Amino acid sequence: MSTSSLKDANPQTLSAGFTTSIWFLAGSLPLLIAVAERLSASDAHTASWIFVSYLSCGFSGIGLSLYYRQPIAIGYTIPGLIYIGTMAGQFSLSEIVGANIVAGVTIVAFGAFGLGSFLLRILPLPIVLGMFAGGILSYVTRLVAATIEEGLIGGATILGYLLGRFLAYQRLPPLFLALIFGGIASGLFTDGQMPTANWIAPSITIPNATFSITAVLTIALPMVILSAGLGTVQGLGFLKSQGYKVEANAITVVVGIGSTVSAIFGGVPTIVARSAGAIVAGIEAGPPQQRYIGAVVASFSLVIIGLFAMPLASLVDLLPKAYVVVIAGLAIFSALEDAIEKAVTSDMKSGALVSFCVAATPFSIFGITSSVWAIVAGIAMSAVVERRAFKSTSEKK
Repeated sequence: MSTSSLKDANPQTLSAGFTTSIWFLAGSLPLLIAVAERLSASDAHTASWIFVSYLSCGFSGIGLSLYYRQPIAIGYTIPGLIYIGTMAGQFSLSEIVGANIVAGVTIVAFGAFGLGSFLLRILPLPIVLGMFAGGILSYVTRLVAATIEEGLIGGATILGYLLGRFLAYQRLPPLFLALIFGGIASGLFTDGQMPTANWIAPSITIPNATFSITAVLTIALPMVILSAGLGTVQGLGFLKSQGYKVEANAITVVVGIGSTVSAIFGGVPTIVARSAGAIVAGIEAGPPQQRYIGAVVASFSLVIIGLFAMPLASLVDLLPKAYVVVIAGLAIFSALEDAIEKAVTSDMKSGALVSFCVAATPFSIFGITSSVWAIVAGIAMSAVVERRAFKSTSEKK
C-alpha cells in the first residue's frame, strides 16, 4: 500500500472495514462450513475450499480497490451457496464442481463481451436501488428482532451508534462506538466458554470435476444469474449511486476469473459483495475518495480468515448472535436509507417501490430468487404507470 493510501486511512474507513470483517467472519464462514458438511465434503476439501475462495476474494478486493480507488468488496454469492446446498443428493460433488467451473468461465465471457456495463446501462438505476434496498432490508428487521430478544446487548450497541451520530465527530464514527459499546455489553452479559479450536492447516485440494449437461443447466445457469446478473449488478449499482464511475466490464472479468479459480477448488462463484459493499461504500464509511481503504481492510481480513478458517470458525461461537446481527444492521442502515431516498424521489418511484417490495419478500420461482423478479416487476410497473420517465430513460441509454 502506498504512502498516499495510508494517508487516506481514517477512523471512519477503518471502522467500516473492521465491521465488514466481523460480518465476513460471523455471517458467511459458518454458512460455508455448514453447506460443505451437507455436501459431505471431506475436512481437507472444506479447508481447501475456504482457503482458496477467501484468498481469491481477498486479493481480488484488495487489487480492485487500490487500482480504481473505489470501495470494491469481493465475496462469494450467499444465495448461490445456499442454492448449492439444496443440490446435495441430487448431483455428485464432482458434478457440482464442474457446473461451477462452467459458471465461472461464463462470467468471464460475460464481462469480456461487455455485458456487465450493458446491464448497468439498460437497467434503470431507481429500480436497481429499490431491489438493492429490498434485498438488504432483512438485516435491519433482524436488528429489531435481535434487540427485542437480547435487549441489553442490542440496546448497548445501538446506544453507542446513536452517541456517535449525535456527536458527529469524525474521529469517533458511530460504527466504532457501536462495536465498543456492544463488545463491552457482550462481555458483561454473556458467560460464553472458550470453545475447542479445530485446527486444520491450510491446504490445496483439487476435487474431481465432471461436466454433466443436466448439472450445467440446473446449477451453472442459476449461479451465473445469482452472481453476474444479480449480486454483482446490485453491488456495482450501489457504487454507481454513490457517484463512482464503475468499470463494470473489467470488474466482471476479475470476478469471473476469481469465480473460476474458486470453482476449480470446489468453491462457488464470487460477486461484488452487496452487503459488504453497503458497509464500506456507504455514507458513514467516510469521504467518497477515501472509502476504498475500508474495502482494503475488509479484503485483507478475508486473507486472514482463509489462513485460519477452522480455528476462527470455532471462536465465532464466542460472539453473541445479537451483537453480530445488530452490528450488521447498523452498518447497513445508512446505505438502506440512502438507497430508499434516491429510489422514491426519482421519476420512477412506483417502479422502484414495487422492486423494493418484491426484493424484500423472500421467494424463489424456477430457482430464480425474488431479487431478479424485483427487476422484472419494477420495470413492468414503470413501463405501464411511468411511461414518460421510463421512455426518457430508455432513450438516453
